[in-house]
Amino acid sequence: MRVLFINNDGGDFADYVTVEPNTPIQKFLDQHTAGRKPEDLLIRVNRQPVPRDYVLQEGDRVSATPTKIEGA
Repeated sequence: MRVLFINNDGGDFADYVTVEPNTPIQKFLDQHTAGRKPEDLLIRVNRQPVPRDYVLQEGDRVSATPTKIEGA
């Protein structure tokens, strides 16, 4: 299935990503935000904050925004 991933960390990009059905958001983040601690990111799905065990659905819009900016 496909979800839209909006990465607001540094270079900013958005792209459709193929994920396996029943993928929890935590597993998705582990794969797509390498080197970032989950607690350092504000994660939203379809513009709403979600818990770590949220299971992604076809067509979801995932955004990851850092809560801490290095050097600021």
